[in-house]
Amino acid sequence: MSNITHVLADKLTALGWMMATAESCTGGLIAAQCTDSPGSSRWFDRGLVTYSNAAKSELLGVEPSLIAAHGAVSEEVARAMALGAVYRTQARAAVSVTGIAGPDGGSDAKPVGTVWFAWCIDGLVYSECKLFTGTRQDVRQASCVHALQALIQRLPVQT
Repeated sequence: MSNITHVLADKLTALGWMMATAESCTGGLIAAQCTDSPGSSRWFDRGLVTYSNAAKSELLGVEPSLIAAHGAVSEEVARAMALGAVYRTQARAAVSVTGIAGPDGGSDAKPVGTVWFAWCIDGLVYSECKLFTGTRQDVRQASCVHALQALIQRLPVQT
């Protein structure tokens, strides 16, 4: 994991950008990985752990009607979380994660391991759904790795 955060740190530093996280099922794991490296305050603004629906609304501005219409684990909510993280921080890049880590809470439509991601990068929002397998910790760790790797891939190249 440290290699991923080093690459991310180098890219964000070269861009002169800060990033933020909006995490639900990962409960702050992504922010913890980012801040494990010394000097991360140069490129990491803050992490928002928005585990409850109320936290998503209060801290990120996600409309409760959006959560009611689509569910907390949905593309729409993940995108709103990423936008909220950028609008409410100094970051130009943000990643959001909302999913079902298990071992319960899944359904036929959204089985355990379903995780929605969104990235807001300089005003553009990208989203993706993944289905991970394994234990609760496996799902949370895989989500953390995917969130950061995909952020690295989506950041512009410094010219």
